[in-house]
Amino acid sequence: MDIFLLILGFCFACLGIIGSFLPILPGPITSWFGLLLLYLTKIIPIDYTFLGITLAIAVLIWVLDYFIPAMGTKRFGGTKYGVYGTTIGLLIGLFSPIPFGMLLGAFFGAFIGELLYDNKDTKRALKASFGAFIGFLASATIKFSIATVYVILFVLKFWEYKSEFF
Repeated sequence: MDIFLLILGFCFACLGIIGSFLPILPGPITSWFGLLLLYLTKIIPIDYTFLGITLAIAVLIWVLDYFIPAMGTKRFGGTKYGVYGTTIGLLIGLFSPIPFGMLLGAFFGAFIGELLYDNKDTKRALKASFGAFIGFLASATIKFSIATVYVILFVLKFWEYKSEFF
């Protein structure tokens, strides 16, 4: 059972890294579940403080993830249309065969959303879409960093007790 929890936990931790770029999957929280599964094995002693702190960080990042792209769009003069366009563009870009489809989708989604709001002011729409793009990059970078740290913590803790697993 411990090996199953170890493998499942590692899959969750790695899935959290992928979730850092997918708007549907909460990256750091998914990686945290990987840590939780590791600590649920009989071999690794449970450290409630460690789990509590890492959970608090994951939840904080998850909450901020909803505000950072919107703050980027608003900071550069965007409206809620730009924020909605960013989200729709991310989803379309996710299934796009072109490289960096999500980044381009966020940019063009915000641009189109802003043009729907006011189709005469392309300069403002371009500026707002740039803000959405910057906000998405900032949010994805933060989530990716935290999820990667959680994977590293997972591997380090496993490595400390590896002889007891096998």
